[in-house]
Amino acid sequence: MWEKCKELQDYIVSLRRDLHKIPEVGFDLPETQAYIAAELDRLGISYKKNQKDSGIIGEIQGGQPGKTVLLRADIDALPIQEDTGVPYASQHEGCMHACGHDTHAAMLLGALRVLQENRQELKGNVRFVFQTAEELSKGAPIAIEEGVVDGVDAVFGCHIGSILDPKISSGTLVVVPGCCMASFDRFVLKVKGVGCHGSTPEKGVDPINIASHIVVSLQEVIAREITTLHPAVLTIGKINGGFAYNVIPNEVVIEGTIRALQEDVRQYLAKRIEEISKSVAATFRGSCEYEMDWGAPPVVNDAAMAALAGDAAKKALGEDWVITSLPAPNMGGEDFAYYLEKVPGAFMFLSSSNPDKKTDVPHHNPKFNVDEDVFYRGSAVFVSIVEELLNK
Repeated sequence: MWEKCKELQDYIVSLRRDLHKIPEVGFDLPETQAYIAAELDRLGISYKKNQKDSGIIGEIQGGQPGKTVLLRADIDALPIQEDTGVPYASQHEGCMHACGHDTHAAMLLGALRVLQENRQELKGNVRFVFQTAEELSKGAPIAIEEGVVDGVDAVFGCHIGSILDPKISSGTLVVVPGCCMASFDRFVLKVKGVGCHGSTPEKGVDPINIASHIVVSLQEVIAREITTLHPAVLTIGKINGGFAYNVIPNEVVIEGTIRALQEDVRQYLAKRIEEISKSVAATFRGSCEYEMDWGAPPVVNDAAMAALAGDAAKKALGEDWVITSLPAPNMGGEDFAYYLEKVPGAFMFLSSSNPDKKTDVPHHNPKFNVDEDVFYRGSAVFVSIVEELLNK
């Protein structure tokens, strides 16, 4: 069946370009949901719309009884103004598919079209989910609440782009056993002081000074408290404070992220951020409110399912186009981790990094784009995995 995906290359590209024009952020994605639903209707594939967000869950019933495999695509975009100059650029101001989720949806639709047309040959069922809010790490738990993993035997997902290494040739698929991506969480620190005129700093408590010391102090956690054998990241990505050059404000807000491959390291980082930020603030006569917005745990592939996916990918793409081991996990995060906590499965990566086509630009960048020539390969791998799992 997977061989038929190559014939759908232009179809998949067309879907992706349509979706690229209408990016939406978060949980409420009405245009995206409507587009995908219309295509599923055209293909005659049954589905239901989620109650709590704009996600879609459906299932293709095979001609014979058997296992049920779940295929997932995320469909949300990012609050980024596009700067690619492509004719199918975003039509929504300040919003862009800068992480490839439009491609994920298109590749899954391509796979579903082939599976639907050949459903009588399947010994089992193919469930699928078009999931919201991956960028917020909140969409997968909603899909699970909606019942997407009930009765499922295995789950698979794929991410396109240059997320691992831009030097990996476009069209190469990577799937490895064990941990392949880190946890990712967001923290917010509200540093409180006492505002005053900049000419008389002794009359106030300077939250900018306090925030500066907090930022520097937090870096010592990675440098001096976490063993180098356990990769971890603590990054400050946003600081807001002040409104005039000669005024000390009342408050400064710091936002950042932590990444870890082990749960105990993840919890330790969270604990130390709170302890250090509050202690430093108190040292300089201020205070600090701490909030941890827990995201997703590490992405841990089942060894057997990763091996199955690797074998299926080699059949579809060829031995030289599949990588099944990496020196270290990626420190990016993915809420696909929640599915893997419930069901054995594997998360894969499809490289679209091609310097000649300028598709080696990092994710979450206004110029991010993907190599359209590899789209059918993602669909083919999904179909090959289904054949391998259900029919063999």
